[in-house]
Amino acid sequence: MLVTEFDMLSGSFVGLGLRVMTVLQQASEAAWVRRATLLHRVFGQRTFLGMGRSGMTSKRAVAQLLQMLQATGVSHVPRVTPPARRAPAAANAGTAAKPGRPHQAFQKTAAVSGTSPPRSRLLAAQGSPLQPPKPNPEVAQLLQVSSDSRGDREQALCTLQGIVAQCSRCEVLAGRRTQTVFGVGNPEAKIMFVGEAPGREEDEQGEPFVGPAGQLLNRIITASKLRREDIYICNILRCRPPGNRNPLPQEAANCREFLQAQIDIVRPEYIVCWGGVAAHNLLNVQTPVSRMRKEFFEYGSAKVLVTYHPSYLLRNADAKKLVWEDMQFLMRELGLSPN
Repeated sequence: MLVTEFDMLSGSFVGLGLRVMTVLQQASEAAWVRRATLLHRVFGQRTFLGMGRSGMTSKRAVAQLLQMLQATGVSHVPRVTPPARRAPAAANAGTAAKPGRPHQAFQKTAAVSGTSPPRSRLLAAQGSPLQPPKPNPEVAQLLQVSSDSRGDREQALCTLQGIVAQCSRCEVLAGRRTQTVFGVGNPEAKIMFVGEAPGREEDEQGEPFVGPAGQLLNRIITASKLRREDIYICNILRCRPPGNRNPLPQEAANCREFLQAQIDIVRPEYIVCWGGVAAHNLLNVQTPVSRMRKEFFEYGSAKVLVTYHPSYLLRNADAKKLVWEDMQFLMRELGLSPN
């Protein structure tokens, strides 16, 4: 069955999932890794499908999945009859885990390393056979050089930007980008903002947060009595994903070395994760943003605050109040007086 001819109005997620599973079973090992990663990204994270929180319709979710399948080289999906659904088993009230914020032990230990998670943790968190990229020796050599002064940090970031510009770890992203979007801001910033991935405007200009979401971010920064030039801003990815989709787990893993190097060079005291993609990838958790707000997590020597992405606010104006509460929380920590 042609991917482009899938009946998005009547097709069920279960039926589509079976079709995709058949594609995975018939694929080569290399293709299986790419497509299994994609399958997990879509079916393993229900917020991506929009079942509840995002408000996305099933038609739109299926359309996004089909576009992503095409990006990985899938042109057909077989016709498979889905089995009858099982009724959900009753939860054991005595043993079922109660959803909530990450346990305090995680804040004190699991997120303090300040380094990329080992492969076993990546597998556990993502549920897919990720292939950690081979470390770039130029990055390792760069981080061995002292970068205590502002000039040293500027030079280190400039060198790292040149390394990133030559990266081709993600074939799809490298082949489609106008340029890499590295990062911008004060190399001695006390605060670092981490977003998700570049959009169209960012891809064109080579700077993060310059589109409509970036303009809203500028207003948030001003209202918070901060200045953009005093902050260092970057993303989980340095290349724009097709159609502005969320980064795939393998793509985030490929770019993690560069994000970590930026953190190591700038050495911020505070990191603000804008959106679930940033928080989940940096802290290696899957807790919803709604349950991570208005508290600090530890990452290396930095305190991490999690809030909603500005692009989410453009679609959900009611969430602006929540982000303002989070920024007031940060302002009080910085000794600033919220309005």
